[in-house]
Amino acid sequence: MSTTAQGLPKIAGPGLKKEGVVVLQSFFIAFFAGIELLIRSGAGMVSGVILCLVLFGGIRFGRKGTTYVAVVTPPLAFAATILLYLLLTVGFSPSRLGLDFIASLAGIAPYLLASALYGWFIFLNEKAKARKPKPRV
Repeated sequence: MSTTAQGLPKIAGPGLKKEGVVVLQSFFIAFFAGIELLIRSGAGMVSGVILCLVLFGGIRFGRKGTTYVAVVTPPLAFAATILLYLLLTVGFSPSRLGLDFIASLAGIAPYLLASALYGWFIFLNEKAKARKPKPRV
């Protein structure tokens, strides 16, 4: 009986469209951040690491031209998840809602900053490589 090592299955096609990147990033952020919020009552390291991972995944598995969407979606999806969670738990109390919202964002600020810097670097680098060089006079 012979055993052969098979490689990882290849993904067919060019990758995810913009809509696919947004849906998958939003789903993973909402799922893991929601679990962390229910267990810890606040955002922390798990949400931050998931935020970084979905950014890298969006850049890696997205088609050409989806980098902008992959960079912009994670902070917005996380903010929407936190806001929805706080509206459901705290209610519409502006002072408490605002304070808890800012505290949740501050809890993952290092991860947001690191992933934003990396994502924007990748996006701007791709944009610069795609631009045609100016002709010399």
